[in-house]
Amino acid sequence: MFGYRVPAPDEAMLISGGRRGLGGAPFRVVTGHGKFVVPFFRKTRFLSLAMCESEVTETCVTKQGIALHVRAVIAFKVGNDAESIINAGQRFLSDQDQMSVLTGRIFAGHLRAIIGSMTVEEIVTERQKLAAEVLDTSKTEMAKIGLIVDSLQIQSIDDGDTGYIDAMSAPHKAAIQRQAQIAQAQATQAAVEAEQEAARRQAEFARQTAVVKAEYSAEVDRAEAQAAQAGPLAQAHAQQEVLDAQTELAQRQALLRQKQLVSEVVKPAEAEAERVRILAAAEAQRMKIQAEAAASYDRVALDRMLIDQLPQIVKEAAGGLAGANVNVLNGADGLGEIAAGLVSQGLTILDSVRQNLGGQDSEGNRDEQRPRDNGLLQLSARREKKSDDGPVDVD
Repeated sequence: MFGYRVPAPDEAMLISGGRRGLGGAPFRVVTGHGKFVVPFFRKTRFLSLAMCESEVTETCVTKQGIALHVRAVIAFKVGNDAESIINAGQRFLSDQDQMSVLTGRIFAGHLRAIIGSMTVEEIVTERQKLAAEVLDTSKTEMAKIGLIVDSLQIQSIDDGDTGYIDAMSAPHKAAIQRQAQIAQAQATQAAVEAEQEAARRQAEFARQTAVVKAEYSAEVDRAEAQAAQAGPLAQAHAQQEVLDAQTELAQRQALLRQKQLVSEVVKPAEAEAERVRILAAAEAQRMKIQAEAAASYDRVALDRMLIDQLPQIVKEAAGGLAGANVNVLNGADGLGEIAAGLVSQGLTILDSVRQNLGGQDSEGNRDEQRPRDNGLLQLSARREKKSDDGPVDVD
């Protein structure tokens, strides 16, 4: 429509004529929407709100008196508020390119001031701190002309031919070079170790392959040898089994023959020997009994002969008293005692003779005779007891 004006999104429309703007400004500010402008009575101009760039290259002297060539880039724009647009419009509307020139000069001055209060080491190592201080010191001045700074970047710092920065960086360079050499050596060593490990693995693989081939070859040879020996081995096993069966049969036959010999020879011989031993024992027992019976018979015959001779012996003993002078003190009892003494003497003589004749007899037979002798001795003892009643005097 004729007379209706609309600013671009990155522009501010300034309408002059008619009513004054904010704060007594000679124009009104319109952004983001259109406005009807009366032709011939109103005048319209546009101020760019887009981002602008300014480059600063300045030689600055540090706190140490060392000249540094500093190159910086400033990104700025007109502020979005009406006050900033009015300030920038009143200064740069007729020549908006002057914003970059003025901004560069402003920042060059602040950059020289800030660098003059710092050392080279601080400037080199703390560039962000330098940029922040420059922004803080320039913020007020930039606001007065309606501009705001979005970014300040220190792109390069050079000391020219003085070599201060190079000298300052020499230890770091040496350390970096040393670290680089160490890293290179470690990388070389790692590469050598990797090559050695690869060679070792290849050698190990070759050895395992050779071992597997040798085992396979040995297994094949062993299988072929076993196959070649299978026939003879089977025949040998068959012969061995035949021999084992024959040996077992022979052992069984020998055991059977042994049992037959035992039943046919040993057992009858043992039975015959036992019979002979029993017969011999019986014969010995019979002979012993006969000998004992003969000995007993001889003793009885001897005793009988001695008894038969006893009267004759007593008679001979009494004959010895025929011429003796005998005084009998107690009469008939005394005579009895004399007769008993003679009998006792006869018995003594009889016993002596019997012992001489039967010395070869057993002790048991003599013991059998003792009771009769003891009986005669008891008779003699009774005779002597009776003689105690009166003395017997025999000359």
